[in-house]
Amino acid sequence: MNCTKCDREAVMHAAYSGAHLCEAHFLESVERRVRKRVREDSLLGGEAIPEDPETWVIGLSGGKDSVVLTHILHETFERDPRVELVGLTIHEGIEGYRDKSLEACVDLAEEIGIRHEVVTYEEEFGVRMDEVVENDPENMAACAYCGVFRRDVLSRYAAELGADKLLTGHNLDDEAQTALMNFLEGDVAQIAKHFDASLGSFGQRNEGEAFVPRAKPLRDVPEKEVALYAHLADLPAHITECPHSSEAYRGEIQRLLYDLEENHPGTRHSIMAGYEELGEIVSEALGDRNADLRECTECGSTTTREICRKCSLLEAIEAV
Repeated sequence: MNCTKCDREAVMHAAYSGAHLCEAHFLESVERRVRKRVREDSLLGGEAIPEDPETWVIGLSGGKDSVVLTHILHETFERDPRVELVGLTIHEGIEGYRDKSLEACVDLAEEIGIRHEVVTYEEEFGVRMDEVVENDPENMAACAYCGVFRRDVLSRYAAELGADKLLTGHNLDDEAQTALMNFLEGDVAQIAKHFDASLGSFGQRNEGEAFVPRAKPLRDVPEKEVALYAHLADLPAHITECPHSSEAYRGEIQRLLYDLEENHPGTRHSIMAGYEELGEIVSEALGDRNADLRECTECGSTTTREICRKCSLLEAIEAV
């Protein structure tokens, strides 16, 4: 099959749009969607050249999503005086996993010439995820611990690095899965928070997080297209599942969405379109969700409780 836009051989068929794209037009398509999201979420604000560039910290894990996002943003803003990119990599302490993806992060940062910082759970919290999984004091999935710790580190270090924006590599599949999970669980407050974090609505702050605006410029691009982009662009991505990944419910949602998309192309886009409209309504209805925030008595981060979730988990781990 030839490309819809030219006579070259297609490398990808987007069933949700009907387009067949050659390598050049496919790469251009992904880049265009990322840049469109940057514009629509008003990440740059005004067009005037500032005295100092904005600092955009990217959560750079070394996986396909964060590597593709970093590459496209570098290609877009390399000569733009308004933006400076900084890669922030978190080493969770998972033997044989993060070490290899860290190499991908280092290689990419050196290749494109951006600042790159590495932070470890061991240095920050005195724990390694391998040890947490082995002891599991709260009887939870590994991702539950890791998600809390990761959000805390990303937010605190983004603030310390003087970030104007914190960018993560969530793709369309990630966002559609989270949207469907929140809806099926009836978690209205989480729907509002997800909406705020997804659309560049930067007035809210999540529990335990320093106030650094977040954005997800890859959220319009399906996961398979991100992986294909990484392959065709020959990017140093480390594509391997975390050995402790065990989010059974998310896995069920992932399989459900995959089947729906196969049988009804465009399902993910439809879910997000309706979810964003619902999220806006819910966000407005709930009003100011910062009113009940206070400082954690242990670490000083913002929380709705006396002790934030991060500190309560660390206390449980230390008690084992």
